[in-house]
Amino acid sequence: MSEGRRMLPPMAALNSFVAAARHGSFSRAAAHIGLTQSAVSRQVALLEDWLQTSLFDRHGRRVTLNAAGRAYADEVRPALDRIRLATDRLMSGTGRTLLIATLPSFGMRWLAPRLPGLSARHPEMTVNFAARSFPFDLEEEGFDGAIHFGQPDWPDASHLRLFGERAVVVCSAEWLASHPVQSPGDLIDKPLLFQASRLDAWNRWFADCGITDLPRLQGQRFEHFLMLAQAVAAGVGVALIPEFLISPELASGNLVIPFNRPLHTDDAYYLVRRTDWRSNDAMVDFSAWMGEQIDVARLPEGAG
Repeated sequence: MSEGRRMLPPMAALNSFVAAARHGSFSRAAAHIGLTQSAVSRQVALLEDWLQTSLFDRHGRRVTLNAAGRAYADEVRPALDRIRLATDRLMSGTGRTLLIATLPSFGMRWLAPRLPGLSARHPEMTVNFAARSFPFDLEEEGFDGAIHFGQPDWPDASHLRLFGERAVVVCSAEWLASHPVQSPGDLIDKPLLFQASRLDAWNRWFADCGITDLPRLQGQRFEHFLMLAQAVAAGVGVALIPEFLISPELASGNLVIPFNRPLHTDDAYYLVRRTDWRSNDAMVDFSAWMGEQIDVARLPEGAG
């Protein structure tokens, strides 16, 4: 056996080990990579035999990474991520391929309509998108960047501020006709709808209106804003939704704003990138293009 082959463990075994280390379970790793639990167990055992080192402590059916396993995973995981990215770039025919995670509604309503301009500017660049709603480790999961809403607090990432937002109270015209409201307080006992990641939005809005003595607010929850908007348009209730996400519905009259009292916060949308993003020419160009899209004149008042 050559020196090179002797020092390279089987790729399938490495992949199973990294998945098991990441998920802390052979069964969860198996579900993630499309194998059976027993197959993952066999691959990890094969790697341990190849290395002549135990990587997991076994406690019955439970497994826990030991010190050697943690150290090895920290070294191997980034290398496998780089291999996957390099393979994707080679198979796509370009070295300028990016993988970007985006908030689903932002991706559909703000980002997707602008992508033809990106393709025209950089026809050699391939940008793949995946829907994600919560922060994760960019490097560990092989992403080059993500769209984030909140504070510039994504761990181990560089932040490019895009814009803030203003959320407006919306309902359907038919709902408003059957539920006449004269002041913000009239909404307290009405069917309030919630976006799952912003369950305190109604409390903050009522507080901005000077109403703080509130009962416990509750109502139906929706994971994505566009699902929430569809429910509101169908007459299910009233919701707080970022205005820029529902411009078509407001223009068509499918949604109406009963009170012109938007909710402002110091949260904003950010493009977050790996800390070494400047070494990736494609990410440098994508970041510049994203920055150019932030035309304050085209955003809702107060969104910049």
